[in-house]
Parts: sequence; C-alpha cells; structure tokens
Amino acid sequence: MADTTLIYHQFEDMLWVRCNGRGCFVNSPLLKGVCDDYLKLGGNRIVVDLEMCPGVDSTFMGTLAGVAKKCAALGGRVEVASPSARARASMESLGLDMLLEIDPPEAEWRGTEEDRRAVLQADPQAPEAPDGTMDEIGRTRHVLEAHNTLRSMSTRNDVTFGYVCETLEEDLMRHEREHGEA
Repeated sequence: MADTTLIYHQFEDMLWVRCNGRGCFVNSPLLKGVCDDYLKLGGNRIVVDLEMCPGVDSTFMGTLAGVAKKCAALGGRVEVASPSARARASMESLGLDMLLEIDPPEAEWRGTEEDRRAVLQADPQAPEAPDGTMDEIGRTRHVLEAHNTLRSMSTRNDVTFGYVCETLEEDLMRHEREHGEA
C-alpha cells in the first residue's frame, strides 16, 4: 500500500521529499526509509518540502533530526523547504535549526521549487509501507528512537521527552515479553 502523504523524487543533485498533509508518527517511518535508502546509495543532499504540511509532531521531527545527523556524518545536509509558520516554530523550539537548514534563503534549489514539485505531481514516487503498516513493536521502537534523538539534542529536550522515552521503553519491554521477542 503506497503512502501518498509522502512523495519523492531523486533528482541528479538531491532527494526531494514532499509531505502532503501533517508530518506525523504515521508517515515518519516512511520518511526515514526513503532517506536511508538514498543515503545508502551515496546521496547526501535531502530537501524535505513542507509547503503542503500544516504541522509536524515530535516523532516526525525526531525522525527528521535523525536523518539530518546521518546525512551530516556523510558530509551532506538536510534542508526544509516552505514550512508553515507553525511547523517552523515547532522545529526551532526543539533545536532542529541547529541540525538542518530551515528554508535557507540562499539554497541552490531556490527558483526551481515549482519545477521540482511539477515532476513529483507528474510522476510521484510514493514509498511503500512495510506490510502495509508497522506492527506495534516496530512502531514503538520507531517512536522511541525519534524521541531519544530529540532528547539527546539538549538539556531542555531531555527534560521534555524524558518521561515519554521512559514510558515508551516500558511499553516496548511489555510488548516484547507478550510477543516473545528480546
């Protein structure tokens, strides 16, 4: 089952990922998968287009931060195009502006956004969700990883997400016991 809230295209100079709708825990595993695949192929420049995204939740932001860290370790960068004021404020409040460039005025892609979006509209590549959806253990692991990434970014985030991470760790252990996984 394809998720059309995220579509992407690998251009010669970058991966362009567009979020059509809210950036959230549901589509963040797909964002991670598409970006990880691109990085494994040797790419190191990612633009996440939030023009049609009214807001982002903490799991999406944690996933984006994780992608930005991986990309930076490879000598690349992640840039965010056209975020709403709300999405920008959310990202900046958690310090994502220290990891990625939010709507950089001097970006090389400036002036080509509409052409790139037209390519996505004409031939959208939509990521496939593994088995259609993520199981409860996989989803809990993903949400925990995203929040641990945010937590590691600052003392303030550590305080903000500490309890969330502890609760998710407890949930994960319980799910693994119930399903016989370690």
